[in-house]
Amino acid sequence: MTRDLRSIAVTGLRWTVGLVVLLESARLAFASSQIQAFARTGLPAGLRPLLAWSEILAAILFLVPITSLVGSYLLLAVFFLAALVHVLHGQFDVGVLAVYSMAVLVNMAHRNDKTEEVANDGR
Repeated sequence: MTRDLRSIAVTGLRWTVGLVVLLESARLAFASSQIQAFARTGLPAGLRPLLAWSEILAAILFLVPITSLVGSYLLLAVFFLAALVHVLHGQFDVGVLAVYSMAVLVNMAHRNDKTEEVANDGR
């Protein structure tokens, strides 16, 4: 795969994951159907806005190139905690969170590759 194609693919993956997470988090924060569904989980009501807003913040940071590394770490933490909560409540279908996590790791690896490339070009 050429460097340009790899860059386009990783950028597209970053934007896709970032926007999907941002939109789903906004639904969790504001959609009445999501608010009602969360209420049925038995988790404390205050946890829903905390989860939603932490995901929104992490997704925005992930989408902004200069803060994407911080956003990546925050998203990985949010995904891990979300998977843990789901598993502890007997909901073992966390495949989407695993895929999102891998996409974030690909973005981080690509960022590291670009940093090493710039460092090697400067020699």
